[in-house]
Amino acid sequence: MTNPNNMNHTTSPKRSLTTFDIGALIIGTILGAGIFRVPSMVAGQLNNEYFIIGAWLLGGLISIIGALCYAELATTYPNVGGEYHFLQKAYGRRLAFLYGWARSIVIVTGSLGILGITLGDYMTKIVPLGAYSSTIWAMLVIIVLSVLNAIGIKEGKTAQNFLTVLEVLGVIGIIVTGFLVQGATPQEIQASTSQPSFGAASLALVFVLLTYGGWNEAAYVSAEAVDQRRGILKALVLGIGIVTLLYILVNLSLIQAFGASKMGQSNALASDLFDLAYGHQSAIIFSAIVVFSCLNSINATIIFGSRSSFALGQDWKLFSWIGQWDESGSPRKAIFLQCLIALVLVFGASFARESFESVVEFTAPVFWFFILLIGISLFILRKKNPDQEIPCPVPFYPVLPIIFILTVAWLLWSSLAYSGWGALVGVACLGVGAVILLFESKH
Repeated sequence: MTNPNNMNHTTSPKRSLTTFDIGALIIGTILGAGIFRVPSMVAGQLNNEYFIIGAWLLGGLISIIGALCYAELATTYPNVGGEYHFLQKAYGRRLAFLYGWARSIVIVTGSLGILGITLGDYMTKIVPLGAYSSTIWAMLVIIVLSVLNAIGIKEGKTAQNFLTVLEVLGVIGIIVTGFLVQGATPQEIQASTSQPSFGAASLALVFVLLTYGGWNEAAYVSAEAVDQRRGILKALVLGIGIVTLLYILVNLSLIQAFGASKMGQSNALASDLFDLAYGHQSAIIFSAIVVFSCLNSINATIIFGSRSSFALGQDWKLFSWIGQWDESGSPRKAIFLQCLIALVLVFGASFARESFESVVEFTAPVFWFFILLIGISLFILRKKNPDQEIPCPVPFYPVLPIIFILTVAWLLWSSLAYSGWGALVGVACLGVGAVILLFESKH
């Protein structure tokens, strides 16, 4: 096994990411296409403006609690392997291998597939490329951004900062449009007196928390942060805070435009808003906003995802060929591997009846299972290393970590309860990793 701390200076990760850079990566990862799909789903479950806004606020608070847990782990054990490194220190090499395998094969590539397919759907409305236009656009963008990040971290983070600014401006455009449109009557805006059932409220919160997903990726650039003591914490709180504010304003503006009841009846709420404000010709404008959102999230996912694959290659002989850090400031071979797997996934999903849903089912159960283990690892590592300096301890320990763990356990159950065959494929891929682990352990 090769220890990354023993690598020579020219091939190891360098502290090149400022708090702003990391914040832009976090915003870009969270602020994906979900905000254009999920508000109507949440409104359909709750049908009450106070509960709707409350759900989005609660989602932001839960995400910040999780971020505080991750900030403790990332600042106490900074490493390019991020979550892989935390699991290794808490549970040992074998479980860490399974996570590294699952992340490389299922989690990151599944996220790239979801984002790529969404981008392809909207890009097709701007420039159609035939019967398989969505798949072609998805694969093309994944290839281009992978090559860009393989050139170097400077190019990757510059693109990320630029795309984040464009995406935030696009979301602000939706917010302003919603408040300016006089679509809903005062009676429609007024909250319903009925209260949603516990089941409906729970399902709405599942949708909300999935839309907040992605902040955990900050752990993978902890070794590249200029300010390793407080930079990750500042970037997480700032990034999640900005996204929470944008999400709440988006929902307030949509309630102003449609009312809570009509919000839940639309399958394309933001698109309907642009139609109402600017006419049917505005479809291209809205599609462009979604495309920039997806570009931003894909770029951030490529940066974060390649770091865990690199860490896997550092520790295991079978994958040593991806455990190389280039002088450009990026793990090129790891980037190209995840690009190839994502392309295969997107191509395969193009034959499914519901490609987007099938990739979500493929990814979610495995993702939440390991996030649950990482939350528990905070307690394990505190007990194993009582004398370890903790630069950013979780406030109100152990209450906040317990809240985070219980929330993730509930999301894991929900992802299994509502998933179809796609979840079984994801779990099967994890099983393949277990078989490889048996072979690898002989070295």
